[in-house]
Amino acid sequence: MHNSSPGWMVITAAVIMTSMSTIHSNLGHCFDATRAPSKVAIIDTANWEHPREWTYAQLDAECDAVARGLLAKGLQRGDRVGILSLNRFELLAAYFGTMRAGLVSVPISFKLPRETIDHIVQDADLRAVFCDRERAGLCPPGLLQIDFDDPAGYQALRDPGRFETVEPVDRELAMILYTSGSTGKPKGVLLSHASQRWSLETSARTYGERPHHRYIVAAPMFHMNATISVKGALAAGGSIVLMPSFDARKYAQAVARFGVTWLTSVPTMLALMAREGALVGGLDFSSVTNVTMGSAPLTQALVDKVQAIFPGALINNSYGTTEAGPSPFGPHPSGIPRPETSLGYPLPGALSELREGPDANHGVLYMKNPMRMEGYNKLPAKTAEVMLDGWYRSGDIARRDDNGFFYFVGRADDMFVVGGENVWPGEVERLVERAPGVHQATVVPVPDEIKGMLPFAFVVRQSGSSVSEADIKAFTITNGPAYAHPRFVEFRDVIPLASTNKPDRKTMTSEAEAIVRQRRAAGSGA
Repeated sequence: MHNSSPGWMVITAAVIMTSMSTIHSNLGHCFDATRAPSKVAIIDTANWEHPREWTYAQLDAECDAVARGLLAKGLQRGDRVGILSLNRFELLAAYFGTMRAGLVSVPISFKLPRETIDHIVQDADLRAVFCDRERAGLCPPGLLQIDFDDPAGYQALRDPGRFETVEPVDRELAMILYTSGSTGKPKGVLLSHASQRWSLETSARTYGERPHHRYIVAAPMFHMNATISVKGALAAGGSIVLMPSFDARKYAQAVARFGVTWLTSVPTMLALMAREGALVGGLDFSSVTNVTMGSAPLTQALVDKVQAIFPGALINNSYGTTEAGPSPFGPHPSGIPRPETSLGYPLPGALSELREGPDANHGVLYMKNPMRMEGYNKLPAKTAEVMLDGWYRSGDIARRDDNGFFYFVGRADDMFVVGGENVWPGEVERLVERAPGVHQATVVPVPDEIKGMLPFAFVVRQSGSSVSEADIKAFTITNGPAYAHPRFVEFRDVIPLASTNKPDRKTMTSEAEAIVRQRRAAGSGA
């Protein structure tokens, strides 16, 4: 999801419930445990050899126990509660239980620097924080600290018993998700129960029932990608294979081992999995019927690779933003097949327009729908910059085809100018990944005295490939605009990832600038 950078996310809110009328309006109670109380809801794989299973009845009771425990500690409606932990069952219980109690859940990226975490704690006015043992040291003093691994922490907090879930009023806050903070300090996106509820209800009407599916969630719960995937899957009455974090080999093995039917992922995650050729080739993926990729640009080259691994699966691109909702696009109302790399067609009630471009089919994507945020926490000026008369300015450049399908072109902030020509990294990446022998590519700009900026490509070769820098330059010049071809190519075994499992463009930009300085000093510049 969006995190103020590329506005992408997995739309597993497209995973649906049989009867939304039985689901509470509080997001902490977005699933109906009475439908199938003994059905497995969560398979926690933190202990790979001995995974833990939890039924819907057990999950429901655990969420109630957390809600009761928090209120017994003196927390009051509207108080904010942080979460600093790898994915695990207790994290989900804390996430849902906090909201059931009328409190606001604030998942925090533990991959951020300590000073940034301190900023989030202060900015969100946290009253308490859940954590696991390894992240306990990141929790600032002065807060109620609830350690999942400390008997005197989480287990002592639990107060088993029935709890009457708090009924949200109007657009009362459910959670705050902080942006990645790639530029400046992270901004807290204020999200209501009503906004996310609308997403689930709209998906239910659009896609129908999905209770038979088994989903896999490996994205971190501090990112909208994972939070909406979890809520959507549980609301649908499905089962979730929950991984503590993403590991390409374990992810592939989990899909086969637990009979996963629906994959939710960031494209980079599946690109890394696809590189594990020997392992992947020996696993049985016949259970997989759906693969949804989002939170980063999707190339046709990756779609083809993923389709080859999961030949029986329907592959979907997805789009969403933290600020304007996880699922504004879906199928075409006339039943026109959705192109594989398309974001989809605007859902009923989710308005989308392209502005600031040469025509109505090209430009910056603006969205208006009930999934909108309530604003940025304590940042009214920043809120006013992006919320215009109810429309959210995403900062993403998109295009629309003759059938009304939308496509991502690039992030306005990522666009750079090469000799007077606009270049979007995503477009160049798609071109590079079409070159024979290329598995994956990430493009960043580097300064140039003459052209202003030049494209620099980090490339991961396909197994056994000997494709060279010259080969890639020649291919991109032949098959695309010459001004956009990478002037520098650096081969890597893997593309470094940021905390959200997307390419770490900030780090790669710094590395690219250093490499260019070295090359030019050695007389081998572009």
